[in-house]
Amino acid sequence: MTPELMIKACSFYTGHLVKTHFCTWRDIARTNENVALAEKMNRAVTCYNFRLQKSVFHHWHSYMEDQKEKLKNTLLRIQRIIYCHKLSIILTKWRNRARLKSKKKEDELILKHELQLKKWKNRLILKRATAEESNFPEQSSSEGSLVDETLKCDISLLPERAILQIFFYLSLKDVIICGQVNHAWMLMTQLNSLWNAIDFSTVKNVIPDKYILSTLQRWRLNVLRLNFHGCLLRPKTFRSVSHCRNLQELNVSDCPTFTDESMRHISEGCPGVLYLNLSNTTITNRTMRLLPRHFHNLQNLSLAYCRGFTDKGLQYLNLGNGCHKLIYLDLSGCTQISVQGFRYIANSCTGITHLTINDMPTLTDNCVKALVEKCSRITSLVFTGAPHISDCTFKALSTCKLRKIRFEGNKRVTDASFKYIDKNYPNLSHIYMADCKGITDSSLRSLSPLRQLTVLNLANCVRIGDMGLRQFLDGPASIRIRELNLSNCVRLSDASVMKLSERCPNLNYLSLRNCDHLTAQGIGYIVNIFSLVSIDLSGTDISNEAFCKSSLILEHLDVSYCSQLSDMIIKALAIYCINLTSLSIAGCPKITDSAMEMLSAKCHYLHILDISGCVLLTDQILEDLQIGCKQLRILKMQYCTNISKKAAQRMSSKVQQQEYNSNDPPHWFGYDREGDPLTELDNVTPSKGASELTVEKSTYSSEEQVA
Repeated sequence: MTPELMIKACSFYTGHLVKTHFCTWRDIARTNENVALAEKMNRAVTCYNFRLQKSVFHHWHSYMEDQKEKLKNTLLRIQRIIYCHKLSIILTKWRNRARLKSKKKEDELILKHELQLKKWKNRLILKRATAEESNFPEQSSSEGSLVDETLKCDISLLPERAILQIFFYLSLKDVIICGQVNHAWMLMTQLNSLWNAIDFSTVKNVIPDKYILSTLQRWRLNVLRLNFHGCLLRPKTFRSVSHCRNLQELNVSDCPTFTDESMRHISEGCPGVLYLNLSNTTITNRTMRLLPRHFHNLQNLSLAYCRGFTDKGLQYLNLGNGCHKLIYLDLSGCTQISVQGFRYIANSCTGITHLTINDMPTLTDNCVKALVEKCSRITSLVFTGAPHISDCTFKALSTCKLRKIRFEGNKRVTDASFKYIDKNYPNLSHIYMADCKGITDSSLRSLSPLRQLTVLNLANCVRIGDMGLRQFLDGPASIRIRELNLSNCVRLSDASVMKLSERCPNLNYLSLRNCDHLTAQGIGYIVNIFSLVSIDLSGTDISNEAFCKSSLILEHLDVSYCSQLSDMIIKALAIYCINLTSLSIAGCPKITDSAMEMLSAKCHYLHILDISGCVLLTDQILEDLQIGCKQLRILKMQYCTNISKKAAQRMSSKVQQQEYNSNDPPHWFGYDREGDPLTELDNVTPSKGASELTVEKSTYSSEEQVA
C-alpha cells in the first residue's frame, strides 16, 4: 500500500465519518427546532387566544356599560315623564282652581260693583228727591244738627303733633283763614313748628308787603325755609329776611326786584343758608363775590337764567373759604359762560355731585372737559337743550361715577357713547335720552348689562325696534327696571310688549304712546305685568279692556285718542281699578254718560280727569262727578259740545283748575260733533256761538301730572 492510497483512504474515511455525524446532528437539530417551534406556536396560540378573549371581554364590558347607561337614562326619562305627568296633572288642577278662583273673584267684583252702583243710584235718586221736597225749616234744622255735630269734634283737643300734620297740608292763605275762626284756632295756628317753612309764592298777588314784614318779624327765630318764587316785593321786604338768623333755605327765583343790594343784606344776616335759588334774577358779579364770603356751608345753588354775571363772577367763588361744600349747581340758560368760566367752577367747586345745564346752546364738549378735570364726583348730570354735546362728552365723563344722566333733543350723541357704558358707568340707574335720533338698537344692546338700571326714557328715539329691545330685555337690566318710556318708538310691535311682560316683573311705569304698530293683541300682554302703577297707551290701537283686569294698583291711565274705545273700558276701570287718581280719555267719542256714572260711583280718589273731545257727554256727568269724585282737582272738557257753559261754570267752583269749551272737535280728532268719523280731510271750523271757558285757581307741580 502506498502512502497516497493511505492518504486517500484516511481522507475518505474522515469525510464519511464527518458526513455521518453531520447528518445525525442535523436530524437531531431539526427534531429540536420542531419541538421548540411547536412550543412557540403553542405559546403564540395561547397568547392570541388570551388577547382575543381580552378584546372580546372589553367589547362586552363596554357594551354592558352602554346598556346600563341606556337603561339608566331610560329609567330617568321614564321618571321624568312620570314627574312631568304628575306636574301636568297638578298644574292642570291648579290652573282650573285658579281660573275658578279668578272667575269667582271676578264675579264677586262684578256683583259688588253692581250693588255699589245700585246703591249709588238709589242714593242719587234719594238726594234729588230730598232736594226737591226740602223746605226752609227743614234746612234750618239740618244746619243746626250739623252745627251740633261739629261742636262735638274739637280739633284743638288733638295732640300737637296731629294738629301740625293737619295744618302742614294747608297753604299760607288757608292757615291765615283758620286763625280767624276763633281764639282756639288762632292758638293752633301759632305753633312754632308750623312757621318753620313759609311759602309766600302761593299768595304773592294777595298779601301785601306790610303783612310779609310783620310775619317775618314775628317768626324770625323759627323760620328755616322761605319761598318768594315770583313775588314782586319792595327792596325793604327782602332786607327783612336778614332778621331770620336761622334761615337754611331761600328761594327768590323769578323775583324781578331782587338785586345785589338785597343779597348783601341777606348774606350778612343769614350765614347758615344751605339752599339758595337765584334763578331768573338780575344779580351780577357783586352777588357772586358775596357767596363764598358769607355762605360757607352752601350746598345747593341755582343760577339758572341769570344773565347778569360773567366768568369773572364764577372766579369769585374761589375767594375766602370758597364754595367747596357745594354739591348741587344749576346753570341752565347761562349762555354767557365760556370754557374759562367752567374752569373757574372746577377750581372752586370740586365737590359737585349734581349738575344741571339746560337750554344752553353754547355748551360744547370743551366746556364739559374743563369741568370734569377736577369735578370727578359728579353722579347726576342733566343736559337738556344742548345740541352741540357729542360722544366726546361721554368719553370725558368716564372719570366720574355717574348714576343719573339726562340728554334730550341731541342729534350728535350716537351709539358710540354707549359702546363701553357698562365698563365706564356700571352704577347707572337713571338714563333719559329722549328725542336722540342717533340712538339705535345697538345702544340698547350695550345697556343690557347695567344691573342697577331702574329708569330708562327713550321717548322719540324713532330708530329703536324690536331687535334692540329684545336684546336689552335679555340682559340683567330688565329685572330691576321700574320705569320705561318708549313713546313714539314707532318701530316697536307686539313682540316687544310680549317680551316686556315676560322679563319685567317689577315695572311700575310704562309709556307706549303713539306706537302705531302695536295691536290689541299685543297690548293684551300687559295683563301679565301685575306691578304697573301708570300706563300711557294714548294713540295706540286698543279695542278691549283686558289689560285692566290685572292692574288692581293702577293709579294713572292715559288712553286718549283711542277712538275705538267704548263704555266697556270705563266699566272695567270701575270694577278693577278703583284706586285711579288720574285718567285721560280725551278723543274717545264713544264714551257716554252711563260710563262716567259708573266711574263716579267707584273711583272716589280721582284727582285729574281729561274728557276733552268726548262729544256724547252731557251736563249729567258733572253732577255725578260732584257727588262721587269729591277729590277732583283738575278737569279738562275741551270740545265737549253737549256740555253747557252754565254747567261748566257751576263745576268750576268745585275744582281747582278747569278747561272748557264747546267748540267742534278739530279735524285731526277724526270725527265730528256727533262722534261720526270724518269723510273729508277739510278743516272743521268751529260752530257759531261756541263758547270757551278756562278756569285756573292754582298752579300744580309736575308730581300731580301723569308720569
